[in-house]
Amino acid sequence: MPRLLDSDDLLERYDASARERVVAEPPKRVDAPERTPFERDRARVVHAAASRRLAAKTQVVGPETDDFVRNRLTHSLEVAQVARDLSRALGCHPDIAETAALAHDLGHPPFGHNGERVLADLAAECGGFEGNAQTLRLLTRLEAKSADAEGRSVGLNLTRATLDACTKYPWARGAGPGGAADPKFGVYADDAPVFAWLRAGVDGPRRCVEAQVMDLADDVAYSVHDVEDGIVVGRIELTALDTAAVWQTVREWYLPEADDDELDDVLAGLVAQASWPSAPYDASRRSLAALKNLTSDLIGRFCGAVQAATFASGPGALVRHGGDLVLPERTLLEIAVLKGVAAHYVMQTEDRLAVMARQREVMAELVALVAHRGPDALERAFADDWAAAPDDAARLRVVVDQVASLTDASAVAWHRRLLGRG
Repeated sequence: MPRLLDSDDLLERYDASARERVVAEPPKRVDAPERTPFERDRARVVHAAASRRLAAKTQVVGPETDDFVRNRLTHSLEVAQVARDLSRALGCHPDIAETAALAHDLGHPPFGHNGERVLADLAAECGGFEGNAQTLRLLTRLEAKSADAEGRSVGLNLTRATLDACTKYPWARGAGPGGAADPKFGVYADDAPVFAWLRAGVDGPRRCVEAQVMDLADDVAYSVHDVEDGIVVGRIELTALDTAAVWQTVREWYLPEADDDELDDVLAGLVAQASWPSAPYDASRRSLAALKNLTSDLIGRFCGAVQAATFASGPGALVRHGGDLVLPERTLLEIAVLKGVAAHYVMQTEDRLAVMARQREVMAELVALVAHRGPDALERAFADDWAAAPDDAARLRVVVDQVASLTDASAVAWHRRLLGRG
């Protein structure tokens, strides 16, 4: 197993191109704390307004539902911790992987993936909507930090290596592995120039290893923590799973070809773990501690398996595009089983489906109301974008940018205000 590198050794693995920014920046004051380029990137994401808004955006259960459950911000912090630990173990730069993890959900609109699907439909005429493409847009345009020589915003002006690590789907709409039907993409057409800059020297859609670490950390964190949240709010009981129903959800949502015997065997392996509960959750401190131990053990199980498989695959340098993570098939199945448990017991319940239907109505009506009112309904920065927009498609993109920036609560408040209800 490779030794852990100190910070200077890690930094030397990233060349001048990896550290470059769209707009060159002069050195900081001599009396300012000395920081690496990637530490500065991390600080900029932490202090971004879009990061603060994540605290009021839905993860799975709405942030107003329970004081314990995750919101998008707490989820992002947990993903960042997993990514940082894994990247250090693998030998890539932990500040890059952590920053990518902190940023990975910045582009999510109100109401999580439910709101994302609404905006994707409504934005069809201006290039669609995808949370990851919106993240790139925020980092390189919408967040106010730096400007180019012409006065145009370049967002947070992050380094090339960090922006590349934030790019989970490094392709344009319709250009992914699934072709035109693939809903996932990482860049809108009018953000193509900065995308070309950050991908300079990279052929094809291969993700850098730091982006792979971020993506795995996201999968690990939400597969484990969504189950934890579901248990605490009383929707999931791990000692009494209806496996037939859960396996059907796994096939419908994640693994169409998985059969019951295979999934039964994967669950049996998870249940055999010492920290898997043997008694129902009762909200006592003992139960809470046991649940925390389970989540910790599962995260360690998944990350440890990937780390071992990656090291066993060869001695390649796990920096930028010099290597790839190896994800064991068994680990992917275990993660899918946990996702299926959360999806079945939390996301498909009748009360949840009713709430989601109302959320979609609010989002669709809000886009229509803002588009009708135009600049009068927009915050100043977006009103300026509207004024500069050359056509209706560009103005629709401004409306979508504005609505996507809102939190769950502010989306509801804007909807009520624009309807004249308060």
